Amino acid sequence: MANPIDRDLIRSLFLNDVPLMDVRAPTEFAQGSFPNAINCPLMNDQERHEVGLRYKQNGQEAAIKLGHKLVSGDIKQQRIVQWQAFAEQHPDGYLYCFRGGLRSRTSQQWLKESGIELPLVNGGYKAMRRFLLDELEQSIAKSRFVILGGKTGTGKTWLLKELSHCVDLEGMANHRGSSFGRFPDGQPSQIDFENRLSITLMKYHHQGIETFWLEDESRLIGSLSIPQSLQAKMKQSALVMLEEEMPFRVNVILKDYVIDLEEYYRNFYQSKGVEVIEAFDKFADYLLASLERVKKRLGNERYEKINLQMKRALNEHKQSGNVDLHRQWIQSLLSDYYDPMYEYQLEKKQNRVIFRGNSHQILANQKKILDLE
Repeated sequence: MANPIDRDLIRSLFLNDVPLMDVRAPTEFAQGSFPNAINCPLMNDQERHEVGLRYKQNGQEAAIKLGHKLVSGDIKQQRIVQWQAFAEQHPDGYLYCFRGGLRSRTSQQWLKESGIELPLVNGGYKAMRRFLLDELEQSIAKSRFVILGGKTGTGKTWLLKELSHCVDLEGMANHRGSSFGRFPDGQPSQIDFENRLSITLMKYHHQGIETFWLEDESRLIGSLSIPQSLQAKMKQSALVMLEEEMPFRVNVILKDYVIDLEEYYRNFYQSKGVEVIEAFDKFADYLLASLERVKKRLGNERYEKINLQMKRALNEHKQSGNVDLHRQWIQSLLSDYYDPMYEYQLEKKQNRVIFRGNSHQILANQKKILDLE
C-alpha cells in the first residue's frame, strides 16, 4: 500500500524553499519541475527509454532488471556521488521521482547504503504538481487584483517592482510580453510558469496578503498562457493607468530594449564562447526579426521606414557605440503602431479605470488606490 500524500509537508517545502532533488530523467525535468529543484537523475533519457520499452514488452520485473544492469558499476557510482553532493550541500533537502515510487525509493536506498539519509516526497512530482494546481486556483479565487495599465514605454514593469505586493508575470515568464520581448535564453515551460505563479501567490497568502498589483497583459506572454481563471479575473479587476510623456517613454524603450538587452545578449553569448561582435550581430538580428513580426500590421510603407531607421541605428551603434539614432525608430514605432493599438484596446476598458497618473503619483497614492479597489 502506497504511503499517504502529506499536503502539509508539500506546502512547507514550497513556503520554505526547501531544496529538492529530482531523480527523473532530464527530459521529464525540462517539461516541468519546481523553482527549488535540482535534476540529479537516476537514469538518463536513453536509459529511461530502453527501460520503458522493456516494461511494455516484458513487464515490470524485466524492466527493473534492465534498469539495474544499465545503471551499475561506474555509472551507478557517479550517480551516487552526485546525490551525495546534493545531500551534503542541502542536509534539509528531499528527493522525489514522478510518483514517489521505484526510482525515488531506489535512489534513497542507494544513498542510505552509502551512509546518507535523505527523505523522499510521497506521491512525488505528480502529487506536488497537483497540489500547486489546486493551490493556484484557490489563490486566484480569494485574491484581489489591481491592474497596472499604460501605453508601451511608460515603465509599467519598473513601477510594478516599486509597488507593494506585486506579481511579476513577465519576470516569471522571462519575456517582456511584446513582439520585442524575447530573451536569448528562452522561456520556462508552461508548467514551470504555473508552478512559480502558484508558489508566489501561496507565499503572499501565507503572510495574510490578498491584494496584488499585476501588469496589464494579454492572454499570452510570449508562448506562455496566463491561466484562464486569472485571465477572467484580470478582465474584471480595477485598472490604474500609468501615463508618461513621449520623451520619457522613448528613454524607457531605449534603456530596456536596446542598452540593457544588448548587454544581456552580449553576456549570454560570451558565456558560450561567442565573440563580442558576433553577439552584437545576434542582438541586431533579434531586433530586425522582431520588427518583421509586426510588418503585416504596420503595412509596407511604415515598415520600410522603421526598418531603415533601425538598420541605420544598429550600424551606428555597432561602429561607435552611440545609441542616439535608436530614438528615431522607437518613436516611430510607438506613434505609428503601439499607441493606436493600445488606444483601441483601452476603449473597451474605460469603465474599469479608477486612477490615472505618472509613476510618482501612483506610488504616492497606492494606499488610496487599493482602498478604492
